[in-house]
Amino acid sequence: MTDLKGLRAVVAGTGSATPDKVLSNRDLEKIVETSDEWIIQRTGIHERRICNDDETTGSLSIIAAQRALESSKTSAEEVDLIIEATVTGEYIWPATACFVQAAIGATNAGAFDISAACAGFIYAVANATSMIEAGHIRTALVVGADCLTKQVDWSDRSTCILFGDAAAACVLKAAKDTDRGVIETVLRADGRGAKHIILERGGSRWPRCVPESLTKSDTIFMAGQEVYRFAIIAMGDACEAVMRKAGIQTADVDLFVPHQANLRIIESASGRLGIPENKVFVNVDRYGNTSGASVPLALDEAVRQGRLKPGMLVMTVGFGAGLVWGANLIRW
Repeated sequence: MTDLKGLRAVVAGTGSATPDKVLSNRDLEKIVETSDEWIIQRTGIHERRICNDDETTGSLSIIAAQRALESSKTSAEEVDLIIEATVTGEYIWPATACFVQAAIGATNAGAFDISAACAGFIYAVANATSMIEAGHIRTALVVGADCLTKQVDWSDRSTCILFGDAAAACVLKAAKDTDRGVIETVLRADGRGAKHIILERGGSRWPRCVPESLTKSDTIFMAGQEVYRFAIIAMGDACEAVMRKAGIQTADVDLFVPHQANLRIIESASGRLGIPENKVFVNVDRYGNTSGASVPLALDEAVRQGRLKPGMLVMTVGFGAGLVWGANLIRW
């Protein structure tokens, strides 16, 4: 019997993939009534990456997964479980994780998707960590990916300016006798706010084959002011809760990696928590809101830039449609 005492889920490697096509604010000025200055002032976004017709959540996920395996020196056959955090899967079903599993040759892995929108990676890491700590698996591949530009209304300037496409992944491995790994997690939800960020048409409530569904939106609807107010509170609350659980203070955090939805939200949350600017990782200006890919994309960039190194304590937080939110504390 495996001794489970002290078993930790350690991040062994990361990887990411973004489309080559860049959509700048100046490009958006030609599509919808907006301006570079208006977008930057309200969101901090300068440009975002968007998929070509032949690029999908699955195709980006496969590249990100392969890069994470390579960086962690892990073979596909070693992977016991693949969890994909996405709300823009290849199809409504089956799970996009299954396409990733087949493409990378993870012949020994189970695979499933998690639908927790922009908090999806937080939720997926929590699930993988629990499986590792319980001794059910030893190696997990967690992928966060979304292509929300395929679901936006390009005539709606309140939403089309926000989103970009990306995928990112991390490999979690079981380890003992180490202080590294996922330390604590907080997961929260409030379904009463589901109406504030929603895509109505295409599910079992309003299937496309039902004529009545024609009156329902098949693009992203977001009540901007309600979501903004929710995000400001949720980000801070989740971070404070996860630090309380871990018994640490803000000063103990070496790097803060929040969901990259809006620069004003990030600045408000970090200010409330008392985290100095030099400890906050930001890339929303270059990628926009990539939903499930947002946090792992930032983590992978932080590693490649040398801002996130083994032994550092990183706090991640996400929020999104559901409404859902959560935070992870990870000793890198």
